[in-house]
Amino acid sequence: MIGDRWGVSDAEVRRTYGCDDLVPRPTLEAWRGVTVHAAPETVWARVRQVRLAPYSYDLVDNLGRRSPRDLRELPEPQVGDPFTRALGRDQGRVVAVDPGRELTATIMGAHLSYAVLPHGRDVRLVLKVVARTSRWLAPALSVGDLVMARKQLLTLKALAESDQRQTGATSRR
Repeated sequence: MIGDRWGVSDAEVRRTYGCDDLVPRPTLEAWRGVTVHAAPETVWARVRQVRLAPYSYDLVDNLGRRSPRDLRELPEPQVGDPFTRALGRDQGRVVAVDPGRELTATIMGAHLSYAVLPHGRDVRLVLKVVARTSRWLAPALSVGDLVMARKQLLTLKALAESDQRQTGATSRR
């Protein structure tokens, strides 16, 4: 499908994610990924921050309010917590958490999993999105998600790498 993969390897596409068990026979499957030059715990701290704001195009999905750039101490997400805050209100729900490794949520009829995958001295941050929708609508949703998710992952990458520089290279594995 057009727009179903960005920045992911074949192995990352074959991998099982938390969202895979939640949508039988999805009509939309999309994977997005970035390499982050930071420790897994630094990347996870940024994934947890998605509960505060979308970290994508703030003008579009956050009523023009900038997603927080400072790292905030947040508790681990819990099943049932709001997934994110956008358009001035809570959006979606957390449906599964493997602390430090994977966050799975549902929003707008889709299920998605953020996986923090150690990769040598770096981390692969991979997002998988699954949904059951019209076969005609799936390609448009995939492309739209690609634009927003790409921006989100690149923002989280930049913030985590900045956090890593501030805490010093000695904390990296």
